[in-house]
Amino acid sequence: MTTTPTADLSAAGVSIWLDDLSRERIASGGLEKLIAERNVVGVTTNPTIFAGALTNGAAYAEQVAALAAAGADVDTAVFEITTDDVRAASDIFRPVYDASNGYDGRVSIEVAPDLAHDTAGTIESAKALWAKVDRPNAMIKIPATVEGLDAITAAIGAGISVNVTLIFSLDRYRAVIAAYLAGLEIAKDAGIDLSTIHSVASFFVSRVDSEIDKRLEAIGTDEALALKSKAGVANAQLAYELFEQEFAGERAAALLAAGANKQRPLWASTGVKDPSLPDTLYVTGLVAQGVVNTMPEKTLEATFDHGVVEGDTVTGAYAAAGAVLDALAAVGVDYDDVTALLEREGVEKFIVSWHELLDTVTGALEGAR
Repeated sequence: MTTTPTADLSAAGVSIWLDDLSRERIASGGLEKLIAERNVVGVTTNPTIFAGALTNGAAYAEQVAALAAAGADVDTAVFEITTDDVRAASDIFRPVYDASNGYDGRVSIEVAPDLAHDTAGTIESAKALWAKVDRPNAMIKIPATVEGLDAITAAIGAGISVNVTLIFSLDRYRAVIAAYLAGLEIAKDAGIDLSTIHSVASFFVSRVDSEIDKRLEAIGTDEALALKSKAGVANAQLAYELFEQEFAGERAAALLAAGANKQRPLWASTGVKDPSLPDTLYVTGLVAQGVVNTMPEKTLEATFDHGVVEGDTVTGAYAAAGAVLDALAAVGVDYDDVTALLEREGVEKFIVSWHELLDTVTGALEGAR
């Protein structure tokens, strides 16, 4: 029987999610096609994706006209438009959700990035989005900023499924897992069925290489240049080791025994930024049981076309991955500085995209009026 690389990836325990959503994709049947032909079992969105969809989006004209006629302001319009897309996509993925007992078939929507450093605002936004989408297979994206950690705990504690986003460092990832477990403990005390709460922790990959490679080129020694494009995969491999360790601990074990789900690692930012690298590097290099890889369509198609899936490429690599991070430190790359910068930049990029989205919708509303 012939198989495809995306089917091989799924068989190896990787859930393939698409890092893109638009109304056109929903209406055209494109999402169903990817489910049927590319083994796609979920979708993630972010402010940049929605900004792009709406900028090019004739599919939104009718709704924008109706919102304009109703006198909606821009914040209301964006809330209505994005939650409608996520609800429609959630319905498309509902059979996947049902067949996987809630494991997959997930569609993520992000709280406004302006709230990244506002715990109370994030909690309020997460609850509002969850209630508005009103689908059990939705996930609310909350950034893993210091202020986001308490919001993650509160959302999980309220029974909301959460996609934690913008994780770059191992220390912050450890704090994210602790925030998830704390939320489960609150939910358990409140009598919420823990099996209904799902979470993923989105660990960013290619951006780590982009920033570190820039620093290695500036250092310029043979030792430094030999480490190019190795940090992203190594960092993620060590994140999986941390995942295994934390969910084998007593605190997690007690919750899992009470019906809770593990918070799965999700590999995000898996499109290569450096054209000299293999275009499937952050897919085939990060194969492990029970992870999600959320891919832009270009990476998904590259994987389907020529990805070589050779089983688990993570769990045997911890020592080598640790050696990469040690070698980076030895040549003068400051890991903590890199990951702190990437978090700041990640938040800033989403804020810029969010304001582009607001500007686009403002223009569309004015045009419709």
